[in-house]
Amino acid sequence: MQLPPASQKLPFTNTHQPFFYNTTDNEKELIIPAINGVKSILSASAKQPAIKRIVLTSSFASVVDVTATPPQDFTYTSAHWNPLTYAEAIDPKSTSVVAYRGSKKFAEQAAWEFVASQKPNFDLVTLCPPMVFGPVVHPVPTVSDLNESNSVLWSVAAGADPLPGARVPAWIDVRDLAEVHVQALLSPEAGGKRFIAASEEPFSYDLAADIIREEFQWAADVVTQNYTTGKLPIAPYGVDGATVAKELGIKYRPFRETVVDLVGQIRKLGQ
Repeated sequence: MQLPPASQKLPFTNTHQPFFYNTTDNEKELIIPAINGVKSILSASAKQPAIKRIVLTSSFASVVDVTATPPQDFTYTSAHWNPLTYAEAIDPKSTSVVAYRGSKKFAEQAAWEFVASQKPNFDLVTLCPPMVFGPVVHPVPTVSDLNESNSVLWSVAAGADPLPGARVPAWIDVRDLAEVHVQALLSPEAGGKRFIAASEEPFSYDLAADIIREEFQWAADVVTQNYTTGKLPIAPYGVDGATVAKELGIKYRPFRETVVDLVGQIRKLGQ
């Protein structure tokens, strides 16, 4: 990664909204905090003239329409938005997962609306990653401390039977996502753009099981055999991760490397 000359460096900030699933009131506990959190950060940043760019970590959840069955030649791009309405998201009959998808969409839209209406000194870049896998840098005392995506992936190594199903066919290594964030901050041309940060290699937990069994001797007796081995994943639709890779100079890691690095790391912790 090459940084610009000191004379060209600009102050930046990055923001990511947290989430949780154990809710009793979707609007009060998920959606309003997500929207207000983004607004408060942008409002505070607008008072600091030195801030020239904000990168908002949104989610593929703000892009994908989970109710649709697109043709296989269809590709989600940054122009697509999850069609979920606010009323649907806050409906008491909606699950917290549905509300979470809404919170991501409405928070990201609030950010774009803020920039358009308030015209602050900074510009905005939003990133919409799907499943995020890979080794962690923070302490992980137990598997329960893993983020959700990694927890599901580790469950394959731990003998999950049946194997979990993939909610979406797209993923990104956490290290590649970090690089996308850095380059989104540093690239002048990225300002005002929305990107889907996703590897162009499809994945499945069946493929993860194959990789784990091939790469780790101990896994032969642990990983379930209750699946079809050697079956390569076929994505039901495309996800445009190529645009951000091309514009920001990102090279995605292969899924095998991601799986091996995470499983090897967690295994060393004695899990």
